[in-house]
Amino acid sequence: MKAVAFPAKIANLSFPSGCSSLFFSPALPYSISSPCRKLTKGTRGVGGLMSQCLSSSSQSLSSLSNSFSSHPESELLQALPSSKPKSPPPQLPWLIVGLGNPGKKYQGTRHNVGFEMVDALANAEGISMNTVNFKALFGKGVIGNIPIMLAKPQTFMNLSGESVGQIVSFYKIPLKQVLVVYDDLDLPFGKLRLLPKGGHGGHNGMRSIIDRLKGSRDFPRLRIGIGRPPGKMDTANFVLRQFNRQEQEELDHTFQTGLEAIRILLLEGFNKSATFVNTRKSMEQLS
Repeated sequence: MKAVAFPAKIANLSFPSGCSSLFFSPALPYSISSPCRKLTKGTRGVGGLMSQCLSSSSQSLSSLSNSFSSHPESELLQALPSSKPKSPPPQLPWLIVGLGNPGKKYQGTRHNVGFEMVDALANAEGISMNTVNFKALFGKGVIGNIPIMLAKPQTFMNLSGESVGQIVSFYKIPLKQVLVVYDDLDLPFGKLRLLPKGGHGGHNGMRSIIDRLKGSRDFPRLRIGIGRPPGKMDTANFVLRQFNRQEQEELDHTFQTGLEAIRILLLEGFNKSATFVNTRKSMEQLS
C-alpha cells in the first residue's frame, strides 16, 4: 500500500497520546516533531485515531451515566450545598427611660412625670418594675413583637446618666432606640412633644445623660409639658410641687396619649408617632 505524504505544515505536527490532547491541548500549534512524518491510511491513520477517540468518549459518558444512576436521588441531593436561609440576627430592644427623683417625698410632683409615664406604660403592658438593676428600677417586656426595657433611674435626677449609660453600654442599644421621657417647663401643661434628637434645654437629667453618652444628642425624647411657675415662684420649688386633682385628671389623659404615641413609635416608626402626638389639639380645643 502506498503511503500518502501530507504537506510539510501538517506532517510536522506531533499528536500526543490521548484524544483530549488531539483536540484540546494548547500545545498543539507549537509542538513540532521530527520532519517529514507520514501518516498512512487505515486504522493507523488519522481516521483510525479519531474513531478510537470517539469510542473512548462514548465509553466515558456511559460510565458517568451509570455512576449517577447507581446512586439514589437522596444521596445526590445530600451532596449538594445546603441552601437553607440564615436566621436573622436577634432584634435589639428599645430602652424607654422615665426621669424623676426616687422616694415618696417626690411622688406626684411635676419633676417626676417621666416616672409616671413609665409606670403607666408598665401597667398597660403588664411589665413588672420590681427589679433594681443598673441603678434603676428595671423591667423587660414586649409591645407587639418589639422587645422593650423600662427604666426609672434611682440616682436622683441630676445623675440620671449614670444609670442610662450603663444600660446602653451593657445591652449595646443603638441610640435611635433610646427614648427618654421627662418634664418640660417650656411646654404648656399636658402638652406632649416627640423629637428625634436635641440638646438638654437646661434640664439637668438630660444634661447628665448626654454627658454619659459621650456628648451624643442623637436619641429620641418625649417631653411632657408642666407649664411655667406662676408669678414669681421659684422654679425649683415649682417643679417639686405636687399636682392638684384637676391637673392630675388632665395628666392622666396626657399619659394615655403618650402610651399610644410610644406604641406607634415602636410598631410603625418615628414619623407616624411624631405626626400623631405633635399635631394633637389641646384639651381645651377638644372640649
